Amino acid sequence: MTSLDTLAVHGGRADLAGLGVHVPPIDLSTTYPLPDVELGGDSYEAMATGGRPLDGGSLVYQRLWNPTVARFEEALADLEGTAEAVAFGSGMAGLTACLLATAAEGRRNIVAVRPLYGGTDHLLAVGMLGTTVTWALPHEVADAIGPDTGLVILETPGNPTLDLIDIARVVEAAGDVPVLVDNTFATPVLQRPVLHGATLVLHSATKFLGGHGDVLGGVVACSPEWAARLRSVRALTGGLLHPLAGYMLHRGLQTLPVRVRAQQESATKLADALSAHRAVSEVYYPGLRDPHALVGRQMSGPGAILAFSVHGGYAAAVKAASACSVITHAVSLGGVDTLIQHPAALTHRPVATEARPHPGVLRVSVGLEDPADIVADLVGALDTVI
Repeated sequence: MTSLDTLAVHGGRADLAGLGVHVPPIDLSTTYPLPDVELGGDSYEAMATGGRPLDGGSLVYQRLWNPTVARFEEALADLEGTAEAVAFGSGMAGLTACLLATAAEGRRNIVAVRPLYGGTDHLLAVGMLGTTVTWALPHEVADAIGPDTGLVILETPGNPTLDLIDIARVVEAAGDVPVLVDNTFATPVLQRPVLHGATLVLHSATKFLGGHGDVLGGVVACSPEWAARLRSVRALTGGLLHPLAGYMLHRGLQTLPVRVRAQQESATKLADALSAHRAVSEVYYPGLRDPHALVGRQMSGPGAILAFSVHGGYAAAVKAASACSVITHAVSLGGVDTLIQHPAALTHRPVATEARPHPGVLRVSVGLEDPADIVADLVGALDTVI
């Protein structure tokens, strides 16, 4: 079996030597010549209904297919261990496609396990797409599933407090209901949910996959059957990933393993430093808190994101976040620079009060700066609230 590191470098590039190029070409065409009316029509129908391009046919229109985006999809599928992947303009567009595809099959209830990314939580709670949601703890999933349930959604590690969920147990509890796992925090470097029975693997590709905070995108790794359903939704709704974004995300995958492991090493050092600080009441990090022993069994490492609670609640947390200088006070995560944010006031602001993170919690996405500089900056910021 080819190693993940090698797949990251070579995925989606098998034909480059034959093309006589070293890096993938970027196809910006919005429309494509038609060989004739009949074949053009057949090509359109095949792709508009979720299929792949016909041999000898036309790509017709960028909303149906783009070769640059397809390279990224192929590479990500290789990393996640799935047959296919479907890319979208954002992670939320990918989630929306999964919900619409589920609802189109006539099963509109979603069983969801908190904590989830605030945007995911919000979309499920408002029912904008015609779905209903049943919130459940991991051990409640089996009882929460009804005849109208079409999907179980979970995120592990969870956003923002890094809760770990045993994917295999949820899959077992879900029975015949597909399970979607948001793998944004872990990435395929640390966790491959399909190995534990997941049907769909969702990424906000904006985060670690892109890795530099300069490209927006989403992707769902899945089976061919699900890929056809999602491509059909994408073609009909227009939730496209632009070819330039596809190129940048494909390029980002080449350094993904190196970045994630280096960031994880620094995150471990930061978690240890925070655990010893008088201003910190609790550190949420799988390397320190793993009650189900999933690190080493489901995940190969604790990851590059952590959260912590500050004594003094909201006011102290706001003061600490604002006092950082090396660390940037901003939302998002997974980039080369370290970011800190207040989830309850920002990404999780729309979440119901009973499920919203504690106001004293801050989340840190650890970047590639010297770990000593990251630790010194955050420790110095926390010293201001003592």
